[in-house]
Amino acid sequence: MTDSERHPYVEYIAHEARRPVVTDPAARERIMAAVRAEPLPRRRSAVVERVWERVLAPRSFTLSPVTSSLIAAGLIGIGVLAGALGSNRDGRATAGRPTAVAPRLPVSDTVVRFVFVAPNAGKVSLVGDFNDWDETRSPMMRADKDGRWSVTLPLSVGRHTYAYVVDGTWHADPSAPMTGDGFGHMNSVKLVSKGSAL
Repeated sequence: MTDSERHPYVEYIAHEARRPVVTDPAARERIMAAVRAEPLPRRRSAVVERVWERVLAPRSFTLSPVTSSLIAAGLIGIGVLAGALGSNRDGRATAGRPTAVAPRLPVSDTVVRFVFVAPNAGKVSLVGDFNDWDETRSPMMRADKDGRWSVTLPLSVGRHTYAYVVDGTWHADPSAPMTGDGFGHMNSVKLVSKGSAL
């Protein structure tokens, strides 16, 4: 693009960019005088400086296992108290303080009997979303010599997933609908409706 083809605005900008910058020779002196007129920051006294150095200095210390345990227990206790103070009587968080609360299933008088056939088993337990998948909470009793194991539980109305633990190995109920647990295993499904029993 030649000079004659440029837009007049481009010409004006190019002309201004080529013009030498003129500065006021006294401007530098005025700026420096203003900087010198500013008061210097106050320095702390030597005593205060030493105290701050001592407070902020890194330290190493050793705790015995007993002391460490006591400190950890105290911190846990503070957390429990803070959680208790942050919720009202029915467990819901008070306004302005979000708190995680475990969901509570409604208590129901619906009683359900679970039966599993395992003639050679030494121990059978029922695990599910109703007992936090804990093998110790719902042990099954041998019902007869045919190898039937049973347990009767009150369950809330709704959909429950469960499995049986036979001598430490988990098994789905072959007589119930199945669902995946998201980890590659199958669990059984029990639908409990109002008024259904055993």
